[in-house]
Amino acid sequence: MKRITAFFALLSSLIFSTLNAQSYRADSLITALKTAREDTNKVNLLNALAYMLYTGKPDSTLLLAQQAITLSVKLNWKKGESSGYNNYGITCAVKGNYPKALDYFLKASKIDEETGSKVYLASDMANVGITFGELGNYPKALSYFFKAIKIDEFLNYKKELANNYENVGTIYQEEADYHQSLEYLSRALQLDESIGNKQGEASILGNIGNDYESLANYPMALNYDMKALHLDEETGDKLNLAGTYGDIGIILTKTGKFKEAEEFLNKAIALDSGIGEQNDLRQVAEYLSYLYDTTGRYKLALEWYKKAMVLKDTLFNIDKDKALTRKELTFTFERQADSAKAAQDKKDAVAASYKKKQYVITASVSVGLMLVLAFSVVLFNRFRITQKQKRVIEKQKNMVEKRKEEVEHKNVLIENQKKLVEEKNKDILDSITYAKRLQDAILPPVSLVQKYFPDSFVLYKPKDIVAGDFYWLERAGNSILVAACDCTGHGVPGALVSVVCSNALNRAVKEFHITEPGKILDKVRELVLETFDKSEGNIQDGMDISLASLSPSEGEILIQWSGAYNSLWYTIPTLGGGRAEMIEIPGDKQPIGICDNPRPFTTHTLTLNPLSGIRGAVYLFTDGFADQFGGPNGKKFKYKQLQEKLLAISHQPLAEQKAELEKEFEQWKGSLEQTDDVCVIGIRI
Repeated sequence: MKRITAFFALLSSLIFSTLNAQSYRADSLITALKTAREDTNKVNLLNALAYMLYTGKPDSTLLLAQQAITLSVKLNWKKGESSGYNNYGITCAVKGNYPKALDYFLKASKIDEETGSKVYLASDMANVGITFGELGNYPKALSYFFKAIKIDEFLNYKKELANNYENVGTIYQEEADYHQSLEYLSRALQLDESIGNKQGEASILGNIGNDYESLANYPMALNYDMKALHLDEETGDKLNLAGTYGDIGIILTKTGKFKEAEEFLNKAIALDSGIGEQNDLRQVAEYLSYLYDTTGRYKLALEWYKKAMVLKDTLFNIDKDKALTRKELTFTFERQADSAKAAQDKKDAVAASYKKKQYVITASVSVGLMLVLAFSVVLFNRFRITQKQKRVIEKQKNMVEKRKEEVEHKNVLIENQKKLVEEKNKDILDSITYAKRLQDAILPPVSLVQKYFPDSFVLYKPKDIVAGDFYWLERAGNSILVAACDCTGHGVPGALVSVVCSNALNRAVKEFHITEPGKILDKVRELVLETFDKSEGNIQDGMDISLASLSPSEGEILIQWSGAYNSLWYTIPTLGGGRAEMIEIPGDKQPIGICDNPRPFTTHTLTLNPLSGIRGAVYLFTDGFADQFGGPNGKKFKYKQLQEKLLAISHQPLAEQKAELEKEFEQWKGSLEQTDDVCVIGIRI
């Protein structure tokens, strides 16, 4: 697993260097604090003790860091305040609270930038970079690490430079660029060996082992991990030791040494639990689940998988991502206040003018959506409650049957209650079924699709009664626009988002008269965000889409296409009746909705000649078919298998292809529950 490098070493060395060669044991620092005066020396003592305790006693570190910050503010001592913020952020990061950690690291960097302290600023940049790395924002992580490296090289701080080379190596490792990762890790290892930093060497050796594991070179990976283990035990670094146990455990699992693997993984669990390192604990839980699944102990595999998912939800939930973005924007705003205010004033003026013009059009739709949303949430909650009540009543009924002679009179009561619940359940289901009729109104009739594309099919299978997936068709001049759309979620919530997105597609074409697919998606994103901005809550929902425009032109078919995450596939039969060729055009890696660094959607253009005697087909789809679990091992169907299936039946009429796909889907799913809504559209050119 990826190591969190010793990125606090620079900060700690600065703190300890100001303590006039005192003994750095915790008890010595505590004794010194009892008699310390309220001056900068006491701030140093508080920060030193806070740093010493952050892995073993994080709550004590938080208290000591806050005391250091409060006293530094009182003394107007910026360096002590910056160190306190860093200690607080370090502890929050160790406990998995990355947004709060980022908040304190940015506060520290702001102070150090104002005071011109390059040494402290390099530490701040590294801390921010690691926080972004833990949250999976690798471009930002690299940006901050290279800022730290530039300062470290200027100052010729070899230990801190080695740490940041290692940090860059772990980021490239996460991006599967193992060549770059090994290059930077090798630089880091040479530096740490030259200065005798064994703790740093151990961490780097473990990360090099991770690269070789990813390259499936298990002997080499185990060799480096064993070297790391020896150094971890020698230095007593519990955090890296836990990571090394986990790495060795997964390698032994992959090489079939299951008993030894289980011993190492259990050691990792014990250490991570003791120091509160939740991210490593999640990873080791996944390793144990994989081990037990591989060895046929499915109950234990499921138990550890659930533990891993709970930890994953705790560490990487939506609220933390939103908090992270908010903290970074706040920092940027403080540094660029004047220019940002002018730009915002201009933007507000344009937005106010636009909203005034659109008010009449959108007011009724917005109010209606709010009412439908509120009503649907109430219905859905009632449905869940009644389902729970029904299960309880069924259990009570089974108990009464066993003691029929003693409690005969209770059977009548339970039967009546059951009937009442079933009646309420039926009312709710009827309401949701009626909501399906409303959602069906936004779908084009199959007869209309057949009118424009006689040899075509639409495979549409909602997971629940109503769906987040929908398909869309509209004529614009000489072009026919067709799309397969996947809105966030499924069931009632997904259906509500689909109403918003379908309305945005219609407006983009009919109201704004846009026909180019990429520009349509740009306008749809703008309209969807505008609709959600009216909510008091911060709505993160959106849509993935595959949108094509088909236009006949002088004996040819002109196809323009654009996609948000979803791709376009089209087949071209080979001359002589050989196996057809499947060509994929990938969509842009951004949704219709809120995202970092939004870009204009790309419009791809291709021309097919159906009069040449070679007739291919285009396929638009959502992720529901490929993500369905099933088969003999309960795994996902996956896109590659879907492509192979379409190629195998590409010579058949599209109606027969639909029947083959439905049959394949049901056979693969078997007795398992449908995972997601399914939408696949096929059109013969």
